[in-house]
Amino acid sequence: MTIQEINKAYNRIIGSLDEKELKNAFDFLQGLIAGIREYSFQDRLNELQDTYKYMLRYRIEGAKDPMQDQIYNNLIASSYEFADIVKHKALSVDSPLSYYSRRRMMRKEITSYDQLHKVLRNASLVKIETPTGTITEQQQVESATILLFNKIWTSNPLNKEETASIRNVLNNQELPFIIGCQIVSALMLGLQAAFDKEKLLLLFDAANLQEDEIRYRALIGILLTLYTYRKRTALYPQIADRLAALSEGFPNFTKAIRTITLRFILARETEKITRKLQDEIIPEMIKLGPKISQKINLKDINPELLGNEMNPEWQNMLSNSSLGKKMEEFSELQQEGADVMHSTFVHLKHFPFFRELGNWFMPFTTEHSSFGNQLSKNQTEKDMLDSMTLAAFMCNSDKYSLYFSMMQLPDQARQMMMGQFGSQASEMIQQTKEELISKRGKLEIISGQYIQDLYRFFKLYPGHLDFDDIFTSALDFHNLPILQPYVSDEESLTTIAEYYLRKNYFLDALTIYNRLSDANQESDILFQKIGYCKQMNGDIQGALEAYLHADLINPDSKWVIRRIAGCYRTLKQPEEALKYYHRYEAFNPDDLSIQICIGHCHLELKNYNEALKYYFKVDYLDNKSTKAWRPIAWCSFLTGKYDQARNYYKKIMDNQPNTQDFLNAGHTEWALQNIKGALAFYTKAVEKESGDFSKFQEQFNQDIPDLLVAGIEKAEVPLMMDQLRYSLSDIF
Repeated sequence: MTIQEINKAYNRIIGSLDEKELKNAFDFLQGLIAGIREYSFQDRLNELQDTYKYMLRYRIEGAKDPMQDQIYNNLIASSYEFADIVKHKALSVDSPLSYYSRRRMMRKEITSYDQLHKVLRNASLVKIETPTGTITEQQQVESATILLFNKIWTSNPLNKEETASIRNVLNNQELPFIIGCQIVSALMLGLQAAFDKEKLLLLFDAANLQEDEIRYRALIGILLTLYTYRKRTALYPQIADRLAALSEGFPNFTKAIRTITLRFILARETEKITRKLQDEIIPEMIKLGPKISQKINLKDINPELLGNEMNPEWQNMLSNSSLGKKMEEFSELQQEGADVMHSTFVHLKHFPFFRELGNWFMPFTTEHSSFGNQLSKNQTEKDMLDSMTLAAFMCNSDKYSLYFSMMQLPDQARQMMMGQFGSQASEMIQQTKEELISKRGKLEIISGQYIQDLYRFFKLYPGHLDFDDIFTSALDFHNLPILQPYVSDEESLTTIAEYYLRKNYFLDALTIYNRLSDANQESDILFQKIGYCKQMNGDIQGALEAYLHADLINPDSKWVIRRIAGCYRTLKQPEEALKYYHRYEAFNPDDLSIQICIGHCHLELKNYNEALKYYFKVDYLDNKSTKAWRPIAWCSFLTGKYDQARNYYKKIMDNQPNTQDFLNAGHTEWALQNIKGALAFYTKAVEKESGDFSKFQEQFNQDIPDLLVAGIEKAEVPLMMDQLRYSLSDIF
């Protein structure tokens, strides 16, 4: 079987198990075993099938077994695990994916977890006793950590001894916290490749540790695993038990899940922010640069005359430009914790450090051997490095990118840069971190940085296509049945829903609002938001029903009344729309946009004279606007007031006319028996459509009934069309 066929067969097996169609799953497994010719799996498959057949037979015979549900769940869980084993065996030899190629390399590695633990412990103790530990000792720790990462990531389902050994490394508080962080990332990545209950339980162990950097990463790994295997987790009661225990011991557990959920929602915005920077903000900054230079007149600046004051003209120039608004929005996103640095560092991941997969997850440390002794020679540079470890606005991966970029600069240039950075910037970074911690909390900062590290890996790692990109999934942890006991409170659901709504993820927000409405039918605001989400997703009828419910609760909401009227218009019910526009008019009699809408409703109801009253009112009260001209002109034509229609179409011709304007002006001239004038306007209408006569004729044919009412003979219509064709043949 080809790799593609193996994956297809595996997906069919998992799909059948997800639907609890075990017979189909066993048949597909049989096909996969035969396809890869690994008949050593046959006995295990037969055992699973026999167990299922016995269970079904007892059930059909009416025998009651209190253990039946447990046996059934164990059977499904075993079938999932068996399918994973068969798949990995099938792909182990030939698959070019990073996971399998690294597994093949790790087969030759005989170092045990306990041996690695000993190496790490010994090297770390030497460093503690000698704070200025040598690069060689640091490299020992790093090499052992990389080996440990790869060994855990690519391991088969862990046995008891292996699990105990890894747990011992995690619990060793004498080791640097970075080792625990890397173990957590390896467990998470391994679980993305294949489910392993023991790996997940180790993540629960890590989440109970006191080190924030480790436990917050572990909680993110747990949530990602529960999401990836949401169809499986209910089969393992121990997982639910460990989750319940964690909820009691983890500080503010509900808030933590909520915060991480919000950070993943924010991660969806990264590509939008990158595009906005590259396509809008940076080009506008480049355009604005010369203008500011002219204002400043750089050639005439005398440094001795310069004060600290900025020229207010520069600020005005920025504020008055669209760039100013975009920069303000960008600043707000940065304060919110959005990933605004991704576009800056996207091309700075080519350093040798990033060739090692595990390094993409590593917390930033100034002690990494990749920096060598070069930076430690200069105290200013060392202070700079130390201060940047505190920078909360950059993820760990980007900090490494920044410093490897600096390492490439000539010594003099780098020292100048570091000197300009100065102590003030270091203090500012420290102050910013303290402010962020007090404002957003340590959990939000650490989890935000780690999620950004994950984003860099799944998007930028050279072999990222070998991995299923977690950021293409919804990651709506609050909708997982196993997590709902912890995030079903109104505060959590409302917070998450509001965030979805603010970021325009209307379907995601709607799912939560519907849940909230099940328990609260008396909130008009809630039903307003349900209606808005439905409307933005194109469900106008559903939106109308929600708005009507909100209107029953609070009949004084002008916003709702206008939305209801708009929905009725969209649903081609202008008579109902009118009722609500008139209700709104009672609140805001001077709102001209409502007068226009009332006019449109009368137009759709063919009450042309009534429509004209409202259009003329708008034109009179807002004589600088042109928005009433077109409906006035068309209603005038429909009511036989052709001279009035002609006057308005003349005005429209001087204000960027479109195809429809030329067409309607032609109709008016024809009704006034000005055939040449009509032909001229029809010709311009076709020209406006780039000579596409069929598009013009499609619009023209819709108006034939109105032309007949205007007194045009039916026999004249084809004659006019032929005359137009002859006229156009001379042009195109």
